[in-house]
Amino acid sequence: MSGKRVIAICMSGGEFQTEKGGSLSYKGGDAHAIDVDEQMKFIDFISEIGEMFNCDVRTVSLKYFLPDNKKTLISISNDKDLKRMIKFHENSNTADVYLLPEEATPDISNMPASRSSRTTLSEAIAPIPMDDMIDDTMGPEDLPISISVSAPPAVTMEQVMNRAEDAQIVINPSELMSSIVEVPNPTGDILTKARTQQWQNTITGVGQRFKNVGEFREALRKYAIANQFGFRYKKNDSHRVTVKCKAEGCPWRIHASRLSTTQLICIKKMNPTHTCEGAGGINGLQTSRSWVASIIKEKLKVFPNYKPKDIVSDIKEEYGIQLNYFQAWRGKEIAREQLQGSYKDGYKQLPLFCEKIMETNPGSLATFTTKEDSSFHRVFVSFHASVHGFLEACRPLVFLDSMPLKSKYQGTLLAATSVDGDDEVFPLAFAVVDAETDDNWEWFLLQLRSLLSTPCYITFVADRQKNLQESIPKVFEKSFHAYCLRYLTDELIRDLKGPFSHEIKRLIVDDFYSAAYAPRADSFERHVENIKGLSPEAYDWIVQKSQPDHWANAYFRGARYNHMTSHSGEPFFSWASDANDLPITQMVDVIRGKIMGLIHVRRISATEANGNLTPSMEVKLEKESVRAQTVHVAPSADNNLFQVRGETYELVNMAECDCSCKGSTYSQTINPVPLLEGEMCRESSGGSAVTVTPPPTRRPPGRPPKKKTPAEEVMKRQLQCSRCKGLGHNKSTCKDYLLEC
Repeated sequence: MSGKRVIAICMSGGEFQTEKGGSLSYKGGDAHAIDVDEQMKFIDFISEIGEMFNCDVRTVSLKYFLPDNKKTLISISNDKDLKRMIKFHENSNTADVYLLPEEATPDISNMPASRSSRTTLSEAIAPIPMDDMIDDTMGPEDLPISISVSAPPAVTMEQVMNRAEDAQIVINPSELMSSIVEVPNPTGDILTKARTQQWQNTITGVGQRFKNVGEFREALRKYAIANQFGFRYKKNDSHRVTVKCKAEGCPWRIHASRLSTTQLICIKKMNPTHTCEGAGGINGLQTSRSWVASIIKEKLKVFPNYKPKDIVSDIKEEYGIQLNYFQAWRGKEIAREQLQGSYKDGYKQLPLFCEKIMETNPGSLATFTTKEDSSFHRVFVSFHASVHGFLEACRPLVFLDSMPLKSKYQGTLLAATSVDGDDEVFPLAFAVVDAETDDNWEWFLLQLRSLLSTPCYITFVADRQKNLQESIPKVFEKSFHAYCLRYLTDELIRDLKGPFSHEIKRLIVDDFYSAAYAPRADSFERHVENIKGLSPEAYDWIVQKSQPDHWANAYFRGARYNHMTSHSGEPFFSWASDANDLPITQMVDVIRGKIMGLIHVRRISATEANGNLTPSMEVKLEKESVRAQTVHVAPSADNNLFQVRGETYELVNMAECDCSCKGSTYSQTINPVPLLEGEMCRESSGGSAVTVTPPPTRRPPGRPPKKKTPAEEVMKRQLQCSRCKGLGHNKSTCKDYLLEC
């Protein structure tokens, strides 16, 4: 690596665009090239950039992509970051570097307390709410949204200018025809002006033609919003639409119908005159979820985490339309599907996508099954790089866990992870299944077993309530099943009956954990006896129901390397949660990209590590070496056996010690898989096409409830009185205090 040089292609002034599949591309701007080597300092690098672009480098940040990963930007802010960028591009002669403006911190003391991405004049002028709802008779995607219109009261030019000045908005009086002012929001992005003026001419009169009835309805909605009036459908079907103004007695009316032998819709009659107050903006307006989707689609492309509550705020400010949370959420779902492709197409692409995974990553396994009706059942993915790293350099320890998915068709993500020599998560395999069932878990383990040809007995750490007690020994003979201590604690708290105080439950949990970590039977019994003094019921549950030989160090026959819970795989589920609302093939590819990036970064980190052990193990060894100075070690007749005397007397067998803290864990790579465009199915060996359809399950409406586990409830801080120091109440409800008064 000595003397490595790359050409940094520095780009500024353009913008990122999100492509299908979530990858980012940079469009526009200027570019300059800088020759960079490992000896260059960050201060010299950024200074040269400042000279080339003639900019203040304090106002920009530098970002770049990892090779083969166009979804995650990496920051450069010091010498070490710059060297890492060079090493990451060791197989390339160039590296693209992007200059992005630093986030601004404007003075918002006089601005409305809104997280919206727009600032409008209506923020400075209190709106008058009005709820005038309209029914409609369209299809499922065009169902109307009940809305209310906010019209500003009459104000003078001086009032407008004064309030705009208070809100720190610069306004040209000649431009006050537009009700929206374009300003940078607190995150620094410039957003578009309101399009309501453009919509005033979406309907021009008799003779105007539209591609289909849907396009005519959309133009009609925009026209009504721009001119602020409500309307009712008198006739509304696939070949004709008749609409009149909602106000009684108002003559405004329009009729459009299909031109014969075509799908074109033409306006045949129109009375453009309003005698009501509709043109003044006091009647109800009408819109649809598809309209919301069309409005937010471009912003959603740039900001995938655009929240429904911010959509509500933005549309209220930009168009004066009040949506509720669900309406904004539904519009976002439609826009997301328009951008990333439909969920149904994702399932259709699954067979070919599995083939592509194994084609681009030899030795990997990607397989799926369907039900009798060809609906999706499950898909399993494990990359050769993960299997190789586990077999060659990881301890025989596997964590099994699951996570419910939030996608349109729900499902569950099953995952098997391990830990590397630095005790960091190491993804091994994952599957998407229609539901978490015993059959799906057994199928998952069978696929995993086909990949793991190891003579070692594997310890699986998992929740015992997933009914894996039977599947694990059935598929992996002579393996060990360690119960996840976190899940076991939840089960204990749930099963406890009686009026136990919060403090008593906390003490039971503390002793329960101490009993689990105790290395000797006498220590285990001492902590369990402590629990008996607090709750005989909890004691009986531990002794009779919990099966200590599956979770207590003193009795567990396998090796769990002090990993007591299955939550070591949580970082993996954190990655997956970022993609679990994508179509299934895109979700799998996002997870693949995360694993690929992880392996690449840790391979570089391993080359930089000094010593024979990983960094965290070096620290641990140093601490243990200090502790070992107080113990006495004596050899036995067997050269592999040693007697160790400290606080206790132990025998150590060096021959059976197996250290797997090596850097070969990340020696293999995961390759990109081409996303499928238009390819939906493949032919089986028999020549017939394999088509996968979505499962019958659908996500219910509304936001899923968030519930804390019993263990989390026990661990949270107990309410304590500041007067009597008692638990469960505060000073204002203290009985002693009330008696004194």
